[in-house]
Amino acid sequence: MQRVSLKHGPIALVDEAMPVIVVAPSDELVDKTLSNMQEVAARGGKIILITDAAGAATVGQGVAETILIPQISSFVAPILALIPVQLLAYHTAVAMGTDVDQPRNLAKSVTVE
Repeated sequence: MQRVSLKHGPIALVDEAMPVIVVAPSDELVDKTLSNMQEVAARGGKIILITDAAGAATVGQGVAETILIPQISSFVAPILALIPVQLLAYHTAVAMGTDVDQPRNLAKSVTVE
């Protein structure tokens, strides 16, 4: 899994009111992810970290919340980390009063022959 650094547009959106979800299982790319987290923290962004116990120990302080996932192979860790991301999106949508079963601007494509 390739990770990219925050550049121009995305980093310009970060401020004290912006929560940033960081998926950072402990793997060979965790140092690059930590660099991005430092950029977010420097701009006052609230970091919600999804990681395993080793990743949480590596990151240390500076996160608003930490969601722990089990320590598993780095090949499947991103897939497992998506579960809390999906749940967070779902519960955020419900809290905002949106209908999660009828998303707005969803176009249905039907082919008739």
